[in-house]
Amino acid sequence: MEPGEGPGTLDLHGDEEIIEVVELGPPGPDDLAEEMEDVDFEDEGAEEPDAEAWESEDDEGVEDGMEAQDDSEVTFSLHSASVFCVSLDPKTNTLAVTGGEDDKAFVWRVSDGELLFECSGHKDSVTCAGFSHDSVFVATGDMSGLIKVWRVDAKEEVWSFEVGDLEWMEWHPQAHVLLAGTADGNTWMWKIPSGDCKTFQGPACPATCGRILPDGKRAVVGYEDGTMRIWDLKHGTSLHVLKGQDGHQDPLTCVASNQDGSLIMTGSVDCHAKLVNSATGKVVCVFKMESVTPKAPISEGEEAESNSVESLGFCNVMPLAAVGYLDGTLAIYDLSTQSLRHKCQHESGIVQLLWEESSAVVYTCSLDGAVRLWDARSGKMISEYRGHSAEILDFAVNKDASIVVTTSGDHQAKVFCVQRPDR
Repeated sequence: MEPGEGPGTLDLHGDEEIIEVVELGPPGPDDLAEEMEDVDFEDEGAEEPDAEAWESEDDEGVEDGMEAQDDSEVTFSLHSASVFCVSLDPKTNTLAVTGGEDDKAFVWRVSDGELLFECSGHKDSVTCAGFSHDSVFVATGDMSGLIKVWRVDAKEEVWSFEVGDLEWMEWHPQAHVLLAGTADGNTWMWKIPSGDCKTFQGPACPATCGRILPDGKRAVVGYEDGTMRIWDLKHGTSLHVLKGQDGHQDPLTCVASNQDGSLIMTGSVDCHAKLVNSATGKVVCVFKMESVTPKAPISEGEEAESNSVESLGFCNVMPLAAVGYLDGTLAIYDLSTQSLRHKCQHESGIVQLLWEESSAVVYTCSLDGAVRLWDARSGKMISEYRGHSAEILDFAVNKDASIVVTTSGDHQAKVFCVQRPDR
């Protein structure tokens, strides 16, 4: 199962400039930033498509009388509605940006919850927010498609743009370049702050999830029709398309890549997770989750419990991958044997999972309002942190895995100290 090297596939396209992307070693930050400078951006007008706005299901999974236990160190309470997203600044890990249903986004200090500045001007729920690779800029995006970029040190807006209904947004790992997927199937790419623009046209359905691969030259995008595309960011061409039997039968919900970008994993509403060789575009294996226990018969008027893959990710230090399901199952898969290694059950649905950067510990947040740390080698839970009175909607872990920042339907963001001397 040794996947080939990514750039090697590009020679199929007979591109004269192929010498630029064939490298003996991994590219440095300057090389990638320079490469993005060569991208032929063209300004294109944005049309706002008629698409149904995404609706949040308020209070799903919130248990009555959820205990008042609070393990958090800091609580940020400036939001007046559900807080949908959080990111930490990658350079210092001292700042967080959160966005919420109150049409607001805030940049604040993790150490004491002190507000640095408000990212004002949004007129819809802020569902995407994140810092550039060097923490110079912070971008915020709302459901209607208004994206704003702020210079962090000056606390001032430097760029804004309106696209169709926004599905996801991500910064380039080495350059001031922003990528976003919209409900009309397009993926947009901008240089910041100049605003030079390029679009990658997908099928006529929402681009539901996306991720820039570690080489900084390709991006993987998943779509509502079950297809997945790997795009060449420089030339704007589609390198690989997975559809039909190779694709998913239902909308994609999440994508991830391993540390060197050789493997991609896609998750879908169809409950399958597919492992894909990014160089060849071929499916290596499919992980299917069987139902844990037979469901009780459905009474009249009740809806059948649905399941889907909600989040996934690769371990950096062992050949392991984790998949989180809406039914509360955390599955740890062994990539070397392509088999299920552990099944860790939660009482309610998993919203998101993240791996520690330098260990085999995976974090989950779920609809019961708790953050849990799992040892992927043993499948055992290491610890659990509570403090929210509603479901956790997003979370972030800092580089040295000492703190977790969570956002919740209870209108709050919280900082938990998770550092343990024995790890």
